[in-house]
Amino acid sequence: MRALIFDKSKTKWDESTGFELAQVPMPKVESDTDVMIKVHYAGVCGSDKGIWYRQAFKEQILGSLESEFHPHPTSPLKGEENAGKSGAIPSPRGGGQGRGENTYRIIGHEFFGEVVEVGRGVKGIKKGDFVACESHVVCNQCYQCLRGQKEVCTNEKILGISHDGGFAEYVRVPAHIVWKTNTAKIRPEVAAMQEPFGNAVHAASKVDLKDKTVAIFGLGPIGLFLLLIARARGAKSIIGVEPNPISINMAKKLGIDYVIPLKTHPHPTSPLKGEENAEKPGIIPSPRGGGQGRGEMYSHNPEITDEIMNITKGVGVDVSFEMSGFNSSVNNCLFATRRGGEIILFGIKSGDFVIENYNRLIVHGFTMHAVIGRQIWRTWEMTRALLEDPKNQIQEKLYNVILDQGQGTILPIGEYTKERFENMINNHPKFLIQM
Repeated sequence: MRALIFDKSKTKWDESTGFELAQVPMPKVESDTDVMIKVHYAGVCGSDKGIWYRQAFKEQILGSLESEFHPHPTSPLKGEENAGKSGAIPSPRGGGQGRGENTYRIIGHEFFGEVVEVGRGVKGIKKGDFVACESHVVCNQCYQCLRGQKEVCTNEKILGISHDGGFAEYVRVPAHIVWKTNTAKIRPEVAAMQEPFGNAVHAASKVDLKDKTVAIFGLGPIGLFLLLIARARGAKSIIGVEPNPISINMAKKLGIDYVIPLKTHPHPTSPLKGEENAEKPGIIPSPRGGGQGRGEMYSHNPEITDEIMNITKGVGVDVSFEMSGFNSSVNNCLFATRRGGEIILFGIKSGDFVIENYNRLIVHGFTMHAVIGRQIWRTWEMTRALLEDPKNQIQEKLYNVILDQGQGTILPIGEYTKERFENMINNHPKFLIQM
């Protein structure tokens, strides 16, 4: 089958970019709890961009490959129509007789498709069901899982990172992460975005947004989803902060109340570890909205926070969502949120952060929430309710605006080239691969 992979036997992580389109062996239902899915659409997100540019998940991908060993087949891909063709990988998991180390990872953690086979012990899921998947392959046994906090499972694997993912024609997953989807109510292209949309749902669920003034720092895909959710949840006014003109224009089409453009400047020492809102590699938002050398990289941007204070008549916003993962953006939240307000931290970046004016954090009585993934299955149930409700127009706007009705935002796997894929990840907040 065709798949987009990173193969460490052919490519050195630190000396490459991109994914390889390769022929790999079909996965098989190996346990009673496995589910095999024929993928229809797979979504491309900021994490995939981080892997593409080798700026994120190196340790997770390479480390997981080293720990995976599978039987080496004694016959060359029986039944594989593409066996022997250029680009084919002859072993499912690397060389050696008997058992070989895994050398490649199938990328992709957002996808939608049809169940084609289930293990004998699978309940509630059958052949022919249309499904999406939770991307966190949780253990269901650790301290957190047993207490209903599966989103922070101690032993989790992540599809497309530490477990083979969905940038492939078929994917095998454990049944306990499969989510059935009603295609009569949610169109397939939107169904493929349930996982990332659920990130925004989880972030929005931390606070009551009704009649609140909200600031979203970072209008990448998750920030744009959050804009729609905040509106559906009754937010009174929504302010966005974003450097990318494409995302800014999209936010306006989605009905945002105010957008504050954030200037950018080159900063070659910044690694951009998977930030979804980076315009392109090596470009990060300026902490001061101006040229290089103005202020510390961690400090807030007075031009941004003063404008937010002006919009809110000197009060500040009720809720700030930090969606970009930059240190300066976290401090922008501290200077844009009203006394007693709430701050939601979603953006991820490795390394240390500096809290500017720690006294302000305490004296202003902020409440801060850290959000990761989706609550299983509570967030998915909320996601389904939002997407199936035609009155909020969320599904309509996801398809018509964010996906632009599929115009330039859907890449058939057979038309994949590195050049085309890279152009799409740098110019579309969200796009899909069609298998």
